[in-house]
Amino acid sequence: MSATHTVITLGAAVFAGVASHSALSAFAASETATPEGYWRTIDDETDEAKGIVHITNQGGELTGKVVKLMNLETDDPNPTCDDCPGERKGQPVKGMTILWGVEREGNEWSGGTILDPESGDTYDASLELREGGQKLDVRGFIGFSMLGRTQTGNGSTSPS
Repeated sequence: MSATHTVITLGAAVFAGVASHSALSAFAASETATPEGYWRTIDDETDEAKGIVHITNQGGELTGKVVKLMNLETDDPNPTCDDCPGERKGQPVKGMTILWGVEREGNEWSGGTILDPESGDTYDASLELREGGQKLDVRGFIGFSMLGRTQTGNGSTSPS
């Protein structure tokens, strides 16, 4: 056996070990990854960023709060949610909790509610991380998940 052959064999063994470790790490990461953090919301009609939502875990329940608004269709730099129900009616959208009650179910998070501050409508909500946690699919629906709309958010390390 030549030295070159031995190096190739060892290289292949090391690669196989790294690939196995990477696959296990990816599996473990998918089991432990959460949507916690800052997410840039993207308008599904214009593909423009609309805002940044900070998702936190409070006792196993995810909540999401608007921390920044962008590309507003109004001259008002801090619009209010005039069509929102209850205590949110007339309140500024920036700082508003628009996602609550979402809990982990396997690799998805569901069972919560999401508010559309533009219309004041609320929907059942589910969240799913994609692309190694770099994208977050947020689905709002009424009754059945098939009858709804999904928006994808991009991860951000900060609210800016």
